[in-house]
Amino acid sequence: MTAAASRDDSALANGLAARLAIRSGAYDGPTSGLARGYVQGNLAILPKALAGDFLRFCQLNPKPCPLIGMSAPGDWRVPELGADLDIRTDICRYRVWRDGALVGEPTDLNEVWRDDLVSFVLGCSFSFEEALMADGLEIRHITLDCTVPMFRTNIATAAAGPFHGPMVVSMRPMKPADAIRAIQITTRFPAVHGAPVHIGKPELIGIQDLGKPDYGDAVPVRDDEIPVFWACGVTPQSVIATMRPEFSITHYPGCMLVTDRRNTEFAVL
Repeated sequence: MTAAASRDDSALANGLAARLAIRSGAYDGPTSGLARGYVQGNLAILPKALAGDFLRFCQLNPKPCPLIGMSAPGDWRVPELGADLDIRTDICRYRVWRDGALVGEPTDLNEVWRDDLVSFVLGCSFSFEEALMADGLEIRHITLDCTVPMFRTNIATAAAGPFHGPMVVSMRPMKPADAIRAIQITTRFPAVHGAPVHIGKPELIGIQDLGKPDYGDAVPVRDDEIPVFWACGVTPQSVIATMRPEFSITHYPGCMLVTDRRNTEFAVL
């Protein structure tokens, strides 16, 4: 994170301000807790030839891949998510993949952008984290100012065309009573992953060591807490590594697209 801005900076209080700060390089850190009240999104960018199959993949897997925005081929704008939004520059860090292998983590996409690329923006758990905190629940990775821990699992996604692979989950430790409350709260946010997919016993979903996440940072789980797992929008990165498209782009885990949509728009009351 640059010294020019921090997550609690009032200059980053809304989606547009956050994007402009990221675009200019004034902010380059994780976006959890940034622009509170505004929806953040995971990113997957694919060639037009694969876009139809990936759209179907999202429709078949709404828990890990809740689609909230999609661009036209070659268009870096996603108008339904923000009027002044450039998908090429408005995320702190990206991941570029070729044949399923990670080949770069640039801070913008200007040098790799192609006219056939279609951008997909998926709902992010940062939206329901705000509701959890409003109810007095601690979010450990925000307390520790780090990135939420994320794990590949043995939970298979529903295949669509060439797209298939394991689900990725994010983990938040909670006391049992808080976990029950978290289920009640996040059930109201189906467009941003909704209720947890698993609670406790990480080995049952293929996670052997909570101290070694596949993405993000490890956080402590205290003796009186249990791990609570939500479907995660990093799942497309796991799928890309499995099916190996010739070219694709994702966000760097923890660095999301901050939109102009409000979290309250996605809550089911």
